[in-house]
Amino acid sequence: QVQLVESGGGLVQPGGSLRLSCAASGREFGINNMAWYRQAPGKERELVAQITRARATNYADSVKGRFTISRDNAKNTLYLQMNSLKPEDTAVYYCYAETFLASPYRFLWGQGTLVTVSS
Repeated sequence: QVQLVESGGGLVQPGGSLRLSCAASGREFGINNMAWYRQAPGKERELVAQITRARATNYADSVKGRFTISRDNAKNTLYLQMNSLKPEDTAVYYCYAETFLASPYRFLWGQGTLVTVSS
């Protein structure tokens, strides 16, 4: 089954760092754009950062200068390095991928990984 699997979430103190990973699995396939979204309790899901296959990036203003998105095309893996974390970064983080597969695998979401920033 084609799917995205996230890892790396957890509890961290304010000012700390975490690195999230998202690995595509199931069979060999190409991925175009990828992104990280997050959803805090009681809020809508929001875009955190996105990256094209050519590695052009875009970030939400709230994370610019603190988060770095990257990818390994050979491994179909997406990363999010999060530094200088703040309590307002607490959320479930979701990986998203636009593949070159036909429906229903054209657009994929991971199951989410919880990031909690608290002292």
